[in-house]
Amino acid sequence: MKIFTKKRVIVAALLLGAGAVALAVASRGKEPKVPPLAYRVATVDTGSITHTVTATGTINPVALINVGSQVSGTVVELKADFNDRVKKGQVLLKLDPTIFNAQVGQARASLASSQASLSLAQSNYERNRQLVAQNFVSGSALDQSRRELDVARANILLAKAQVDRAQADLDNSVIRSPIDGVVIKRTIDLGQTVAASFNTPNLFQIAQDLTKMQIDTSVSEADVGALKSGLAGRFVVDAYPNREFNATMRQFRLAPNVVQNVVTYNVVLDVDNTDELLKPGMTAQVRLVVDNRPKALRIPTAALRFRLSDEEQEKERKAEREKQDANKTAAAVPAAAPDDDLALQDRSDTARVFKIYKLDARNQPKPVDVRIGLSNFRYTEIVSGDLKAGERVVTRSLAPSQGM
Repeated sequence: MKIFTKKRVIVAALLLGAGAVALAVASRGKEPKVPPLAYRVATVDTGSITHTVTATGTINPVALINVGSQVSGTVVELKADFNDRVKKGQVLLKLDPTIFNAQVGQARASLASSQASLSLAQSNYERNRQLVAQNFVSGSALDQSRRELDVARANILLAKAQVDRAQADLDNSVIRSPIDGVVIKRTIDLGQTVAASFNTPNLFQIAQDLTKMQIDTSVSEADVGALKSGLAGRFVVDAYPNREFNATMRQFRLAPNVVQNVVTYNVVLDVDNTDELLKPGMTAQVRLVVDNRPKALRIPTAALRFRLSDEEQEKERKAEREKQDANKTAAAVPAAAPDDDLALQDRSDTARVFKIYKLDARNQPKPVDVRIGLSNFRYTEIVSGDLKAGERVVTRSLAPSQGM
């Protein structure tokens, strides 16, 4: 009897264990299954966002002087060449002085002739004045001699001016440097004739100081609203692709440049070139830092462009209609105050409202309205909205039909 009772207890225990296992398996089968991820997502995080304005410009010396000639002639001496450092007043070249010396001699001879005429006119005037006092000649003769004396004096002034002009032409035949600097361009050779009849020819270009350079850039009209003097910038040149240089915005020039209906403005940046690595004429790719958020709640900018497929949008609209119908059947309640999370805080002048999608626990996209602030091509700042660091936002669909 006891043996039979023990067998029944063992069988009952086995049956209970098997039932528990079956119940566990059945309950596990009833747990909701999470569908596979069908979207490319990114995690909301906190980091730096920098808004920059990009432009292309040319590096130039701050002071660039074109040295020309006021007189024509043949170059007989050339005393400066490319890359020469020159001082103010240093001789750069000399023109043939033969003609200019002849003109100076002619002007001086004319002055001597005028001085002789003045002496004669002075003597005639004194003589006629005495004769008129003795009533030997009429007063008209005195007036005539006085006129000749005045003309002789005027001729003296004219002759002196001609001497000064001839001497100036002779002095201008020697071309001197107007500033201390470096010769970066020379357009004349020994023996070449300089013709200054109609316009002033440019013989040399002299940069005053190559340790201080500037970048003349062209900025699109869409970006000029964010620019102001003193903005920091960085740029690269092809000669040093692995190095960035610093620059500071100095001037925004109001004159527009219109090319094929595209409007740009010239923005000038100052560059310190103490080591003289940068050369005149180099092309600079410039980034001006307009604004920066060092610790912003940010999402990839691609999340702002994501949209559901037509089928998913129809499901979303259907769910929204069902929600509205459920709200109509509920008891009437006072309208809720605006969500404080969507209030525009301190940057209401720049924040904008966008609809983005974050994933819920079942990997399904859920629409969220957010207000954005600073944005660039990579990240966008979240000013307010139902979004927290660590949550996942949708940037594109992985479905073949969704080409986002």
